[in-house]
Amino acid sequence: MADILRISRKEFRGFFATPAAYLFIGAFLAVNLFVFFWVETFFARNIADVQPLFKWMPVLLIFLVSALTMRSWSEERRAGTLETLLTAPVRPISLVLGKFVAAMLLVVVALVLTLPLPITVSILGPLDWGPVIGGYVATLFLAAAYIAIGLYMSGRTDNPIVALIMTALVCGVFYLIGSDTLTSLFGDRVGGLLAALGTGTRFESITRGVLDLRDLYYYLSIVGVFLTLNLFSLEKLRWYGNPGSKKHRLWGALATLCVLNFVAANFWLAPITAARADMTRQHIYSLSSSTKQELQHLAEPLVIRAYFSPRTHPLLAPLVPRIKDLLSEYQVASKGHVRVQFIDPTADPEKEQEAASKYGIRPVPFQTNSRYQSSVVNSYFDIVVSYGDQFETLTYSDLIEVKARGEGDINVGLKNPEYEISRTIRKLVNEYQAGGNPFANMTQPVTFEGFISPENKLPAQLQKFRKTLDDVLQDYKKQAGDKFNITFQDPDAGDGALATRLQDDYGFGPQVASLMNPQPFWFYMMLKSGKDEVQVPLPDTTDKDALKRAIDSALHRMAPGYLKTIALVKPVSPPPSPYMQQAPGPQYTALYKTLSENARVEETDLKDGHVPEAADLLMVMDPVNLDDKQRFAIDQFLMRGGSVVMATSPFDVSITNSLSAKKVDSGLKDWLAGYGITIGDNMVLDPQNASLPVPVERKIGGITVQQISMMPYPHFPDLRGDQLNPNSPITAGLDQLTLDWASPITVDAAKNKGRTVTPLLHSSSKSWLSDSTDILPDYKAYPDNGFAISGKRGSHDLAVAIEGEFKSFYAGKESPLLADEAKKADQKDGQKAGDSAKKDDDKNVQIGGVIDRSPASARLILVGSNSFADDMSLSLASRGMGTSYTAPLEFMQNVVDWSLEDQSLLALRGRTQFARTLMPTSEGTEQMWEYLNYGFALFGLLLVWGWRRQVAASERKHYQRILKEV
Repeated sequence: MADILRISRKEFRGFFATPAAYLFIGAFLAVNLFVFFWVETFFARNIADVQPLFKWMPVLLIFLVSALTMRSWSEERRAGTLETLLTAPVRPISLVLGKFVAAMLLVVVALVLTLPLPITVSILGPLDWGPVIGGYVATLFLAAAYIAIGLYMSGRTDNPIVALIMTALVCGVFYLIGSDTLTSLFGDRVGGLLAALGTGTRFESITRGVLDLRDLYYYLSIVGVFLTLNLFSLEKLRWYGNPGSKKHRLWGALATLCVLNFVAANFWLAPITAARADMTRQHIYSLSSSTKQELQHLAEPLVIRAYFSPRTHPLLAPLVPRIKDLLSEYQVASKGHVRVQFIDPTADPEKEQEAASKYGIRPVPFQTNSRYQSSVVNSYFDIVVSYGDQFETLTYSDLIEVKARGEGDINVGLKNPEYEISRTIRKLVNEYQAGGNPFANMTQPVTFEGFISPENKLPAQLQKFRKTLDDVLQDYKKQAGDKFNITFQDPDAGDGALATRLQDDYGFGPQVASLMNPQPFWFYMMLKSGKDEVQVPLPDTTDKDALKRAIDSALHRMAPGYLKTIALVKPVSPPPSPYMQQAPGPQYTALYKTLSENARVEETDLKDGHVPEAADLLMVMDPVNLDDKQRFAIDQFLMRGGSVVMATSPFDVSITNSLSAKKVDSGLKDWLAGYGITIGDNMVLDPQNASLPVPVERKIGGITVQQISMMPYPHFPDLRGDQLNPNSPITAGLDQLTLDWASPITVDAAKNKGRTVTPLLHSSSKSWLSDSTDILPDYKAYPDNGFAISGKRGSHDLAVAIEGEFKSFYAGKESPLLADEAKKADQKDGQKAGDSAKKDDDKNVQIGGVIDRSPASARLILVGSNSFADDMSLSLASRGMGTSYTAPLEFMQNVVDWSLEDQSLLALRGRTQFARTLMPTSEGTEQMWEYLNYGFALFGLLLVWGWRRQVAASERKHYQRILKEV
């Protein structure tokens, strides 16, 4: 070891004895900076990672390492000093390893000088350091492999230029073997084998942030092979001119054996998939604990069929092996419950017919271009997940995402395959269970408690309904056996203690059938299982099917694993006008589709004063002029312990030929005020904001032209870091969120004493408020952000979650449903009703009870924006980012899961490759950081020069002292 260190120090000093080392480091830094800021256009790319730094590293290192190693042995042979080295009392292996270590140290110095780049990115955005560490590790191992090749090639000739060419050629062959250009010419199997042999493919795998023993050993095997050949070639030089002997043959056999063992170990390690470390912050390349828990719920075999064709688009081809590895992990983690099939439909007509007829899978045509021609490739890139008689298909649009940086310049990556596959498995399992026995998954018995007055006190409609209830409950008893118990109690019996307790615990009170029949009675139904309590709402009609649906919904709410139901209230688009152009109204197609992935979505307008019986959660988007019955429906759903999610603001924004805003009344101002919640009658503007594509005038050659440019828009606050509450599971997994045209939310602490208030989103400390409806920016008057800054600046809450016991807005008031019935009765006064109308009236149940207070499980989530999740806003944000922007949809999904206490998928959302974006900055700030990195590189090079000057001076003094002593 001492010999190796001594030789490596000598060689390292030798690099700096000439300009070679400085040229190497300077060229390395210059090329990397040019690629990072110019070729890969880091700021225009707008992703907080250092992928541009490592993307070209396999090619760059070929030429730089070739230049670094070309003189290592060839100069010794040309100068005649090699014979002296080989006859010195130093073993040849020490010479080889000494030169290898010296070259590696120079590469390490060069890499250290690139550290300002990832540090800059970490300041400008949420950088994940896992891929950064992986990138540096991959670069070191790749450089080691190239240096070993370069040393061997340098030892084969006495001409440094020939050594450079030979090294570049061999290293280039290793890189080209696994390149997309070559692998795309072959099928999936052959292409996968070639990719495994190429240095570039292994390099990309490590730079993702995954340290796989197979990838690391691959580079070590190249190092071992070429260092062994280098050592053997030196031994052969020592024997040159001598007759062959047994020792020579033994050396040859030993070298051959070492080379074969280095190569064979790659095949031995190939099937070992567990020896890997996922260093990414969220472990995005490893199955999460949430996924493993979902797989434990499988009661039936689950089949995953992956349809991939051998030939596909070159940008999709590198993604196929990663999806296959992920699916294999599902099979291993399920312990036999998941079976994975990889199918090539183009090789089997029957499989292709089955894919088309049964699963609706057809090839997607992709246009590809080569140097000589363009062609169309019909490609399969689909996954089918089957469970029982249920199945769902994931297409390439579900599995990948595309980020455009300009015309013809796109970046393709995996979207979030684990989330898509896991949520599909979860949905299929829930749908499968929904068709079975709801008691099968109950861990504790369920008790039905009926708080019902005696029959003689009930209205006529409910007397028949009471008998129907008995019949339905007996059916459940037969189905569940000992898991279902039935109890009935009269709240007015005895001293009325039960009535008082119901009033105190649940806010239940006496009910009346109508204003014409004011006799009070009780008719409440509850399901209890352990600590869980769910109220069974009284259905709108008294038929048996309606009652069974209400009880089924309550049972599914208590049973684990059942698909939940979301009642969605959204504005109705205005009818088209033949006389004037108007905005089509807010659309929520993307939100509806996203919510439907994990739950049933039932649209409602609440105009009958009721929330649908099956609803587990009520979501109200952009409410406008809600009437008293609609408010009552929301209020009573909350009082029953439900979760209410609202996105509301006093401003409505539309886009036709321009941006326009107007003030609107949601109808909820007084209702929210009763809970101490106020939504400001103004909008939040934030200097930390997303950009908006707007027309900007420019003068070119004296001619004024308009072009679309991305300009800062303060009405789009860009929230990140601690602006997204890191302590709430709703926002902890999100890196960024744009909330457009938002109003501030103020929560009165005194009125919410006893409830848990959690701010979810807030603007930056430099934001300000404006009550103006003029939302068009004026960049001529205000070039920085398009608007004048006025008023006090400070942070404002934009979304809050409130959990606890709520007192009804209608407590002590008359039910709006009774008032509506009385109005109808007045209109019909004196008119004779037909038999059919009378029959319908007998089925209707209009009860005038008001639940005064909610249980502690009630939740109200409020977002101060009408439009942040509508299609228009998502489209604007997507155009600004150059990729599909889904953060608001992920936020709403997280809100739903948290509200329903189903957080299994929360940790998987927001993990897409393009989710980590840079902080919004001005062009001047971007240029400052770019030039600063140029300065850091130059300063680092000067530091190395000063360091080596100091070392050289210290050595001269050391030798001078020795000479004086002599």
